[in-house]
Amino acid sequence: MKQILEKLPFYNQAVLPYHFLQSLLAGAKSRFPGQKLRVIGVTGTNGKTTTAFMIWQMLNHAGHKTGLMTTVAWGVEKLKPELNHMTTVDAFTLNSRIAKIKNQGAEFLVLEVTSHALAQFRTLGIPIEIAVFTNLTHEHLDYHKTISNYRAAKGKLFKKAKFSILNADDPSTKYYKTLTNSYTTYGIKSGEHQAKNIKLEVSGVKYSVDDLNIETKIPGEFNVYNSLAAALVGQKLGLSNEQIASGIKSLGSVEGRMNIIDEGQPFTVIVDYAHAPDALEKVFSSIKGHKGRVISVHGGAGRRDPSTRPIRGEILAKNSDIVIITEDDSRDEDPEKIATGFIEGAEKQGKTLGKDLFKELDRKKAIELAIKMAKKGDLVLILGKGHEKTILRADGPHEFEDIKVTRKIIQDYIRQSHQ
Repeated sequence: MKQILEKLPFYNQAVLPYHFLQSLLAGAKSRFPGQKLRVIGVTGTNGKTTTAFMIWQMLNHAGHKTGLMTTVAWGVEKLKPELNHMTTVDAFTLNSRIAKIKNQGAEFLVLEVTSHALAQFRTLGIPIEIAVFTNLTHEHLDYHKTISNYRAAKGKLFKKAKFSILNADDPSTKYYKTLTNSYTTYGIKSGEHQAKNIKLEVSGVKYSVDDLNIETKIPGEFNVYNSLAAALVGQKLGLSNEQIASGIKSLGSVEGRMNIIDEGQPFTVIVDYAHAPDALEKVFSSIKGHKGRVISVHGGAGRRDPSTRPIRGEILAKNSDIVIITEDDSRDEDPEKIATGFIEGAEKQGKTLGKDLFKELDRKKAIELAIKMAKKGDLVLILGKGHEKTILRADGPHEFEDIKVTRKIIQDYIRQSHQ
């Protein structure tokens, strides 16, 4: 019934009073635990999770007990995996977890905040000391309907924040500057704090900003932005340059974000959560120096903005030698219908079904196909689900982890090749 109601044009607006009341009750039940913590909220289309992990790692590394709540995991020192396919969980769960984090003696909380959460008042009663903006691109228009509504929803975070750290290279920053009490900006092309002497390497990125030298163990130009935002949080909170630099460098990886799966195979395999057009572009930008073929495995979730499907198909086709379209969280939508949008986009870029474009709607079989096709020096990209532990089909959730499944497939591949 709810799925039918959600398709009504004004459903989202009609239920706002319900969301407000739910959040108010949730906060009251847990005695508004967020008010007892120094909260850093991170929002944006892409980069939220990695930026949040960098801030969390940096603060803990500097001796400040810090809680974390993200798409991937939540907790203080020992993180628990986030099993719901949500970034900012429902208000009751959110406040209950914040209370547990406070009871573990945390001083800070790094909270990944989505536009849905802000539109639905889930962060009601949680004061934001610092708000971080990563970027804003085309996503979630199935819910917000327009990009301006999406932008405005995220704007609620900056209205309530004492201080904001904004990406100067993103056009939406001009709007967010008008909402926030106080701010600073960062970027590669512009900003008060601008990254210089950038070195992009397979093992991570290096650059300088102000009188700081930053190095990460996670590759990709987008991690210049992510780490730069984290560094500015450290500066605002009074950390030393050494604490900022060593804290960021100490983060080895973030589950499902540019994870290299190495089982000794003669080709490279990377698993990443990228599922929006801009995120896909950033992944491909980060591997543009790769000399071998690129084989990409990707699919789209059901009940999500269908207009991005042909766009993503084009991006995949333009940047890959071979594209394999598969399933994602199809939910109650026909996987065949979802795949059609991707195929149309890929064909527009010159890919041909059965030649360099394939459709395999069983995700495990799709990954097996990619591994089987890969030759020495190739790069296989498994994109879209990253850290997630289940895949949502019409009959409910099924256990499925891209990293675990891919690792097992490669191990079987190596075993068979040695027989």
